[in-house]
Amino acid sequence: MFRHTILSTLIAVLWLSDARSLAAEKAELILHNGKIVTVDAAFSIHQGMAVSGARIVKLGKNDDILALRGDDTTVIDLSGKTVVPGLIDSHTHPGGAAMHEFDHEIPTMETIAEVLEYIKSRAAAVGEGKWITVRQVFVTRLKEQRYPTREELDRAAPNNPVVFSTGPDASVNSLALKLSGIDKDSKVTGKGYLERDPSTGEPTGILRSCTYLIKSESTGKSASQEDRLRRLKSLFRDYNSVGITAISDRNANSGDIERYRLLHAGDQLTVRMALSHGVGTDGDVENIQAAIRKVAEHPLVKGDDMLRIVGIKTFLDGGMLTGSAYMREPWGVSQIYSIQDPQYRGLLYIPREKLLPIVESTLEAGLQFTAHSVGDGAVHTLLDVYEELNRKQPIRDRRPCLTHSNFMSREAVEKAAALGVVVDIQPAWLWLDGKTLLAQFGSDRLRYFQPLASIFAAGGIAGGGSDHMQKIGSFRSVNPYNPFLGMWISVVRVPRGMDQPLHREESLTREQALRFYTANNAYVLFLDKVAGTLEPGKLADFAILETDVLTCPAVALRETKVEATYLGGKQVYP
Repeated sequence: MFRHTILSTLIAVLWLSDARSLAAEKAELILHNGKIVTVDAAFSIHQGMAVSGARIVKLGKNDDILALRGDDTTVIDLSGKTVVPGLIDSHTHPGGAAMHEFDHEIPTMETIAEVLEYIKSRAAAVGEGKWITVRQVFVTRLKEQRYPTREELDRAAPNNPVVFSTGPDASVNSLALKLSGIDKDSKVTGKGYLERDPSTGEPTGILRSCTYLIKSESTGKSASQEDRLRRLKSLFRDYNSVGITAISDRNANSGDIERYRLLHAGDQLTVRMALSHGVGTDGDVENIQAAIRKVAEHPLVKGDDMLRIVGIKTFLDGGMLTGSAYMREPWGVSQIYSIQDPQYRGLLYIPREKLLPIVESTLEAGLQFTAHSVGDGAVHTLLDVYEELNRKQPIRDRRPCLTHSNFMSREAVEKAAALGVVVDIQPAWLWLDGKTLLAQFGSDRLRYFQPLASIFAAGGIAGGGSDHMQKIGSFRSVNPYNPFLGMWISVVRVPRGMDQPLHREESLTREQALRFYTANNAYVLFLDKVAGTLEPGKLADFAILETDVLTCPAVALRETKVEATYLGGKQVYP
């Protein structure tokens, strides 16, 4: 079970039990004449809110709140504006995202021609023979909806090894294959496999979940610790600019964690952080279990409300954006994903018999377990493991998690809710990738693609995340982290390039969409005792909006602007 420090637990209890006497004191901050949307269990709405120190002391009508005004109270007349709890992103990768454009600015690439032009420009910039890597330009988001071919990459940079990497998969040119020692006779002994020409057996240049075979070298400038800290602070301020007050790093490594600790120690964190420590799953189970126990001994497992390790993260399958998610039925031969084998179902990285002791050790260590689980084959595999462990001892208190969980089923939705398994979903992918997925799988196989309404109806808990990996900028990032975009697409479910919703029956209401990014995410990340809703005794994390997200036209929901963001009663944006 998530372990609060004794101090933070006592503080929360004192605040909650003594709310009446606190409300009798003068407040330090008062907001009135607005629409305070609490997102509490009753979804109550108030005119005003009073804050003392870092915490909320009272909500209610204007006169009742203004009665707490003292000589030194800061009073904000909202003039009818909406206030919501601080928004929470359940899935980010700040360390890599902050540094993505440290070497040079990277343009948005929406066509194969733009990809090839960028590669040409990098060849001119770095010089002949140097490696060129393009990361996370997903084929689902290119106009042509396919990988650039080996031959196209050869023409763009004949004298440079080129890697077009989309995460676990990649397309590479001939020189990259040669320098990596990959040819007709190459065998993949670890996970993944090489796509081959059916007639010649030669590698096509498409690598499925085996990019570890590529012997690339970095050509970018190196960053100091100060560079990394500076860019992290810039990224966190940008999170604040769209109302975000808490995030999860869903694959934190030791370097990331140390930098977060340094920022926290210097009172420079402007978002609360719940960390999933990355744990590799290659090798013997005993070594993996030892790594899990080591994470459980980390001091930040007993952290505070600003920074804490809540669990571990592993990778169970490939990706839907790249063509390697593990499915219950074959993907089918595909020009989009360059799939040749009609029986190909994607890749499962951890067999069930190995996954079971890994998950069990995590839960026994008092940590949340989550795994990158995109395809319905991976989702069902992890749910079956959770179900087996639940027969021995209830697992609900550990809040076991499914990360991504894009392809589900009615059975998966019901099982997750019954077991207390929480779901960390990226709704922007529905907008960006829905049209391509529809072309690949058809409507019937997408019936339970991001089935948010079904999860809510079943009593499950789903939280909205971005999987932010690259670039600073809530809309320009490769996986956009603007939470209002996520709310909007969860309500309308109309993918980019389409004029009809993709299974409208899975649309959320406005209230559910707001809960998706506040109270639900607080529960997913073990912050629900202190954040996620606006209630007396909880931390004063909130955002003042220029738009009423509950009543505005749908298009305005997506374009919502934040006027100010507060963390623990202190303004962090602007």
